[in-house]
Amino acid sequence: MKILMLNYEFPPIGGGGGHAHLCLLRQYAGQPDLQVDVLTSAPQPGFFSETFADNITIFKVGLHKKDLHFWRRVEVFEWLIKAKFHYRKMLRDNRYDLAHAFFGFPTGRLCYKTAEKLPYIVSLRGSDVPGQHARLKLDYMLFAHTFKATWRNADALVACSRGLKERALRFLPSVSINVIPNGVDLQQFHPAENSEKWHEASLHSEPLKLLTVGRLSVTKRIGMLIETVEILHRAGCNVRLTVVGGGSAEPRLKRLVQEKGLGNIIKMTGRIDSGNMPQLYRQNHVFVSASMQEGMSNAMLEAIASGLPIVTTRCEGVEELIADNGIVVQSARAQEVASAIKRLADQPDQCKRMARSARERAKKFGWDKAASGYIELYDKILS
Repeated sequence: MKILMLNYEFPPIGGGGGHAHLCLLRQYAGQPDLQVDVLTSAPQPGFFSETFADNITIFKVGLHKKDLHFWRRVEVFEWLIKAKFHYRKMLRDNRYDLAHAFFGFPTGRLCYKTAEKLPYIVSLRGSDVPGQHARLKLDYMLFAHTFKATWRNADALVACSRGLKERALRFLPSVSINVIPNGVDLQQFHPAENSEKWHEASLHSEPLKLLTVGRLSVTKRIGMLIETVEILHRAGCNVRLTVVGGGSAEPRLKRLVQEKGLGNIIKMTGRIDSGNMPQLYRQNHVFVSASMQEGMSNAMLEAIASGLPIVTTRCEGVEELIADNGIVVQSARAQEVASAIKRLADQPDQCKRMARSARERAKKFGWDKAASGYIELYDKILS
């Protein structure tokens, strides 16, 4: 089976969609009956290729990228125009069985144009499904017809959570959508040794350490978490918040922290190297999120694999990830999030129970399961 995979972002460019693609390729590496070519992007002009594994080659279309983790509209269309040339050439030079596009737009648009020659599937990731994303509302209106045509022509659509599937069906009810959840590296992300004893000791002797991780955009509602910590602090609750991530909202959020006089309570680290993230999760007590929409949060998966209870507002993906290992706040208000966190601060035994449940929950989400799900789908389409 020879697969052409396409993704307009891939590490070091982009966020969760690129990371998920990388993890999937690690599962595909070395499989003797699977040959994979990947067409993606690079942060500097040119065209590059690299061997990922004996059976996987990555081809990168270079861009004039200003920020590795933020896509300007002009950069999206630069990739689409440049990638189209290389995509067509790859189709002429190779006999692929199937194309697999991460993101319906811009990536899936390339596959739509050649659907009569090559069947394709689209992995819907979150931002490519019309919803509440404040920065992309105009794009959703302008390209709604393009989105629908690409989806309808695909041999299969895959959402990474049930919630994302429901959002997609509100946009286009006539299509059929599979669900293959994201995964997490259970060996890299795990609780600390003697984590239960550490939790018990530190919850009594230290502040409750809160952690949030993600791209700093309006959609993540980090301002709500800052307000949440302010409410807890004024109520005499001993908490600390670490905010990990970079993005367009970072300068504004740093000013907000200083204006509220919370500089000693809220630490904004910017982006942190991925190799340092497992230890950071293990140094905190609770993962918090106020995101208004997700596909399925990679950071939340890493947190539960690390044994962290979750406090989150409702968004796509939480139904699969949160049961007895966290609290889903129904009303997206800082006061409600603060009340949920205070319950954990006041009940360290409940916090410990949730920590144990978190790790057990994470075991359902290995990347091997995601890879098997996709390969079964490839076989089904090709048969």
